[in-house]
Amino acid sequence: MLNFFRRVVKSKFGVIFTLAALAIIAISFGVADINGMRQGGTASGATLIEVAGDGVSEIDLRQRTRLALDAVRAEQQGIDMAGFLNAGGFESVVARVENGLVLEQFAQKSGMLASKALVDGQIASIPAFQGFDGKFSQTNFERALSQRQITPEQLRTDIARETYAQWLLTPTIGAGQVGDQLALPYANLLLERRKGQIALIPAAVNASANPTDQQLSGFYSDNRARYMIPERRVVRYAIVTPDAYAARVQVTDADLQAAYKAAGDKYAPSATRTLEQVIVLDQALATKIAAQVKGGTAVAAAARAAGLEATTASNAKQSAFATQTSADVAKAAFAAPEGSVVGPVRSPLGFHIIKVAGISQSAGRPLAAVRDELTAEVRKRKEAEAIADAQQKLDGGIADGATFDELIADQKLSAQTTPALTAQGLNPDAPTQAPDPRIATVMQAGFAAQDGDAPQIVPIGQDGTFAIVALGRTVPAAARPLQSIRDTVVQDWRRQQAKLAARRIADAVVANVGRGTALQQALGAAGVTGGPGIQTIDVSRAELAARRVQLPPPVALMFNLKQGGAKLIEAPNSGGWFVVTVTGITPGDARKAPGAIQSTRQGLGSVIGREYAEQFTNAARKQLGATRNAAGLAKLKADLAGQGAAAE
Repeated sequence: MLNFFRRVVKSKFGVIFTLAALAIIAISFGVADINGMRQGGTASGATLIEVAGDGVSEIDLRQRTRLALDAVRAEQQGIDMAGFLNAGGFESVVARVENGLVLEQFAQKSGMLASKALVDGQIASIPAFQGFDGKFSQTNFERALSQRQITPEQLRTDIARETYAQWLLTPTIGAGQVGDQLALPYANLLLERRKGQIALIPAAVNASANPTDQQLSGFYSDNRARYMIPERRVVRYAIVTPDAYAARVQVTDADLQAAYKAAGDKYAPSATRTLEQVIVLDQALATKIAAQVKGGTAVAAAARAAGLEATTASNAKQSAFATQTSADVAKAAFAAPEGSVVGPVRSPLGFHIIKVAGISQSAGRPLAAVRDELTAEVRKRKEAEAIADAQQKLDGGIADGATFDELIADQKLSAQTTPALTAQGLNPDAPTQAPDPRIATVMQAGFAAQDGDAPQIVPIGQDGTFAIVALGRTVPAAARPLQSIRDTVVQDWRRQQAKLAARRIADAVVANVGRGTALQQALGAAGVTGGPGIQTIDVSRAELAARRVQLPPPVALMFNLKQGGAKLIEAPNSGGWFVVTVTGITPGDARKAPGAIQSTRQGLGSVIGREYAEQFTNAARKQLGATRNAAGLAKLKADLAGQGAAAE
């Protein structure tokens, strides 16, 4: 039980690719809850995964690994293929592909069918395939698939498989009932109390030790991954800013006159009024209140006497007041002189009684007075229109298959080329050089592209600035030459020698403790005199869980040892080795703490459905006879890591 969760935490991408039901192809279009994927029968190459006669080819799996990396990059910018593979991403993709194929085959053999109409409905609902009107756009559909090098059949196959996975797994994933008998042993473990001791065997580095050339070369070869430069890319780009169009924009007198006219009454002479009014539903009451106000009673007082409330509109213009009331009411209110009372005047709201409390006149502003203001507004608008027009033309050119050079020439842009940079815009050959934020955005787009992809437009600034970006070339991840980092490698070799020496001492201490010697005496016998000394631990699992912090590895190890046993675990930063021993175990008894059983049931209930789903998938895999081509998978992974030649 729960082995599933222990395995998942070993991979940074385990949650993404093992627990979450997201398909790789569908992720790139923002589709949720899709499980597993397979190309639609067009891929070729060696079969790497086979389930009930249906296989997944090397080309298929290569593409899906690339798409998975793109999906991870959307959440974790800067991750490259090497980092993805080192974190277990390839194994997660293989597992998801196999699981999806297993569930599809099981569903079909059980009589389930995801119809074409159902799949087409799912496709039509994907935002990436919709136009500005929110409806399905065949043009956007074809363009999006082309950019990701995916066929319509591939996408339909994936969506059908997602549907099968939902039908099969949703009932089990939703399960959350856990009985007392199942929860009891886990609750007992939570209450179990352990006493133990932890000692550090430090790794003392000998700064005068020097390796032979053969030793250094062998160490470098064995630890090549430590000195790898991540994948880099050379990206071609051109940044387009509004300033680039400033010189091209001319504001004419005709433009200013049109803008002045379009401003309406913004610059025209205007009169505003302060209007006090009350609205009455009954005409007779309205007539009575009007008479009172005309007789000198304040509008507010007359309204309160009738159980109503008056309102005041300050600095009101006729057009705005008409919107709030009606055209007839506004016309009457603005035709009356100051101090007069208007009404009752009927509107859809009722009968209005209005007193003109004040009138303010403002002189208009002629075009000459607002020329500078209008010039700035018109220039800004025309610059925005110019850059939007340029972007539209570039977008149209991309859709028509124009190359980067053709797009640059057509728009008379200045193309630039980056050096070989990482996804974060860093240059490993100039580590102290801070990346330009705009170039970092360009590089993110460059790392999302593949060889042969069309150029893409990338927004850069809030002012409308954008870049046209195309992938130049990819520089695979590679280790730095030994001679260029010899001093660093020598220091690393010294640290390794110190760690190995500390390991031999720690092994002797563990063996001595295993024979019944107390830890303190075992340390003395091994000649360990330095270090922080022995740390004594006395704690239960429940107390550790209540702290809500990640357990130090030595403490976690203590809860996996039998009483009297001892093991070692490496200290952080090659600092040596921890020796851990358990001196006492007090079993927990949750039957004396009913609350512990209840809380354990709740905790297990939140995850047991996923355990059931995994067991269901495993049973289907066993029944269908899924097989893997281990050698082919290893070769593909090495090739993806840029080590294909070494693998051969």
